[in-house]
Amino acid sequence: MNRPTIEHQHEQLESHDHIHGHQHEHKYRKQIVNRLSRIEGHVRSVKDMTSGGRDCSDILLQIAAIRKALDNAAKLLLKDHLESCVMDALEHGDRKTLDDLNKALDHYIR
Repeated sequence: MNRPTIEHQHEQLESHDHIHGHQHEHKYRKQIVNRLSRIEGHVRSVKDMTSGGRDCSDILLQIAAIRKALDNAAKLLLKDHLESCVMDALEHGDRKTLDDLNKALDHYIR
């Protein structure tokens, strides 16, 4: 199976970068942003560890922690999406939102 290149993934992200045409609350949005900010800092520190010649085992443990943190952020984002976007879409007969979620899950869970 061919995985998309970084450039292709970036194009996919840009093509899905939109604002919802309907209004609903995203209860966990601030928590998700905060988690992603912490993860961003963690990635920078692991980069510095690598540049500084730290032990590979230590770096791998830190990368595992980052992956777990990303998965937890994704779970919270999914919860937010289900409770807001998907519920709103179902109430309005919008099948596209559910189709988009299925596509996103197919890419996320491989």
